[in-house]
Amino acid sequence: MFIDVPENMPVDFSMDEFAVDYELGNSCDIDLQSFCREFFSPGGTLAQSAEINGIPCEERPQQLAMALEIAASLESGQNCCIEAPTGVGKSFAYLIPLICYAVNSRRPALISTETINLQHQLIEKDLPFLKELTQMDFKVALAKGRSNYLCRRRLALLSGEQKDLLLPMPQMVLETEKLISDLENGRDDSFINGVRANNRIWHLVCCESGNCAGPKCEFYRNCYYFKARRKWDEADIVVANHALFLTDLAIRQESGNGGTLLPDYGAVMIDEAHTLENSAAMHLGLHISRHSMLSTVNRLYHPERAKGLFMRPGAEMLELRGNAQRTRDEVYGFFTPYNDILKNSGSNSVRLDEKTPDASPEVLMKLFNSLAESIAAIQENEDDESFRTELLANADRCRDYVDMLAAFTGRLMPDAVYFIEEDQDSVTCCAAPLNVADLLRKLLFNGDLPVMLCSATMTVAGKFDYFTGRIGFEGGKVLKLDSPFSPDQAALVIKNGMPEPSSPDYLPSLAAAIRELVLENSGNAFVLFTSYQSMKYCAEALRDIFAVKGLTLLVQGEGMTRSEMLRVFQTADDPVLFGTDSFWTGVDVPGDKLSLVIITRLPFASIGSPLTSARMEKLDAAGISSFAHYSLPEAVLKFRQGAGRLIRTKNDRGTVAVLDSRIATRRYGRDFINSLPYQTRFI
Repeated sequence: MFIDVPENMPVDFSMDEFAVDYELGNSCDIDLQSFCREFFSPGGTLAQSAEINGIPCEERPQQLAMALEIAASLESGQNCCIEAPTGVGKSFAYLIPLICYAVNSRRPALISTETINLQHQLIEKDLPFLKELTQMDFKVALAKGRSNYLCRRRLALLSGEQKDLLLPMPQMVLETEKLISDLENGRDDSFINGVRANNRIWHLVCCESGNCAGPKCEFYRNCYYFKARRKWDEADIVVANHALFLTDLAIRQESGNGGTLLPDYGAVMIDEAHTLENSAAMHLGLHISRHSMLSTVNRLYHPERAKGLFMRPGAEMLELRGNAQRTRDEVYGFFTPYNDILKNSGSNSVRLDEKTPDASPEVLMKLFNSLAESIAAIQENEDDESFRTELLANADRCRDYVDMLAAFTGRLMPDAVYFIEEDQDSVTCCAAPLNVADLLRKLLFNGDLPVMLCSATMTVAGKFDYFTGRIGFEGGKVLKLDSPFSPDQAALVIKNGMPEPSSPDYLPSLAAAIRELVLENSGNAFVLFTSYQSMKYCAEALRDIFAVKGLTLLVQGEGMTRSEMLRVFQTADDPVLFGTDSFWTGVDVPGDKLSLVIITRLPFASIGSPLTSARMEKLDAAGISSFAHYSLPEAVLKFRQGAGRLIRTKNDRGTVAVLDSRIATRRYGRDFINSLPYQTRFI
């Protein structure tokens, strides 16, 4: 449904008057809903878009309805939760009231997104377009974490008299010289805009909270991070990601707003909110990786390369190098039992319980404590302020590891799941909170300021109960908008005779069905898998067949990034893309290039996932069916996300094909079929 707005509703607002007041710095005490009506109404400001970019904007009642709901939330200070299907134009719908609110209140509005693509769309396209359209010179900033910015002090340290001590490989000297050359020749856009340098020394030169001297630093006035922070503080609209936003929330809770990362925003819009629960579980939890520990110790002393902060003459430094070497060996020793568990399991992620003994942390904790104390002692006699800052940062990091080891092995995080995982040849110990709803209810939906959420997929069976219950949403309204697209634009096709996914005949039948559907459609297809194994099997079975037919096959994990795969897909003749989890959502291919989406298997989360199994066990222990109240609704939401890749504009046409027989043979199959508005046919 959407809010009905009469066509002849009077508009008591002038965009020109608002722009003048803003330019003069006057109070702009206006009615947000009138602002939105003037902008989105027929003949209003948005209707003039063709004069700017040559592309007329269609009138969409759902877009105005969403804008009015956001405006009402901002005016009342209440929260709101909006499901806005693809095609509604949700970015403009929330940006217009947020811009007006931020300028009116002289307090920034924060937008948090999950994907980098959406951040860049907002910063590079939507907000500049709205600035030109409204003739308002509001300020915008993109907020990223510290590690995205170059630290001038650390770069100077690496290029000074200490470089022979700190750079473990000769090639890194050349990379350091290249960064310095870029700075000297004015090629520093990547550092100013927070784009990570693509080289091996970045972890040695990026900005980190522990080694930042702040205003005391000699490079403070030209610091890339603090330049960015000043832009955030001056901005009306700040665009961040969920990781930075959630980290900031946790810091605000611990410090009582005394040590925040983000500016003192007055309202929050969380886009791509369907990922909020999992993002919160990840970023409000605990992570200790072998790689990060070794990197810290290697900064102090790398025995194979004879480099590090401890590579100075003197008996005291010799003793410290010995302590660092012992710590390095103990890091490997601590993680070895966890590494063995992962290897024996055949999985890259294993949940820990009372039957899985932890590695003993006492020796490693003692060594890290000793390193921290030794560093604190030697830094007092250090004349080089930059070198001293680097030493203190590593001492703080050693103390942090002591606290994290105690928290993980002592199970100090309440109501959490503890697990280990392997990632890029490293082992990580993790703890994730299970009661995200209570955490977010306390940290986010507490009534201090309006929090608005939107996504294309929030409801199950037309209701918000599942989503709002999982994230702890309260203190406001929910609104489900109709799709602006016609159900006739697509068909839901279910393949008859498919074996169940547990059958040994499933994979050969799956490859044959994909071949039939793709060739009949002449490519232009996304094939969405739930496992790499199934994807690899089908890719090998069909690669030569597709090549003979002139189809371009793109397979995730074969050398190209997701962005590169999408670029090739949009330009290749008759492309076929095989993808797993990251292609089920956040991918936009409008037009004829994509006319077939194949869902190979209903996307139930693997019960082997530590977080999934722990969430399900918690529900079962409370006498609640974990399948009905977690597994099924999660799968339905992801099914909707995958199917949503198909229809992106009013001119798109195509087919969503499902190759999982359970959608037709199991009672719960109707929940999936009814979640899409398309006509269903069996083939």
